[in-house]
Amino acid sequence: MSTVTLTKDNLEDVIRPDNMVVLDFWADWCEPCKSFGPTFEKVSEGHSDVTFAKVDVEAEPELAQSFGVRSIPTVAILRDRVVLFNQAGALPEGDLDNVVSQGKGVDMAAVHEEIARQQQDGDGQGAA
Repeated sequence: MSTVTLTKDNLEDVIRPDNMVVLDFWADWCEPCKSFGPTFEKVSEGHSDVTFAKVDVEAEPELAQSFGVRSIPTVAILRDRVVLFNQAGALPEGDLDNVVSQGKGVDMAAVHEEIARQQQDGDGQGAA
């Protein structure tokens, strides 16, 4: 699958509750981003069941900010709209492929249970 461009306009269509998305935050002036681009594309070809999307931080600063991007390139992996991985730096091909494969293997039911438990615990804190 080829990569898609993620914008605030297509965010809801790309990051759905029923899919896995790998994001590459980049900018045209960033040399490490340019070097990482072909790696991102190549790994995307081996995972046709995953959406790979690129976010131009110059064109979409709000998206970059919402993901806490402070340097580029940054890779983020989401499943069911939950961020499982978020790391700055260009990953080597094997590392990116490994992280994507690990993301596929995450038990999302357990993740959602943990999130619900943390939210429930958080709701009870501070009440007097």
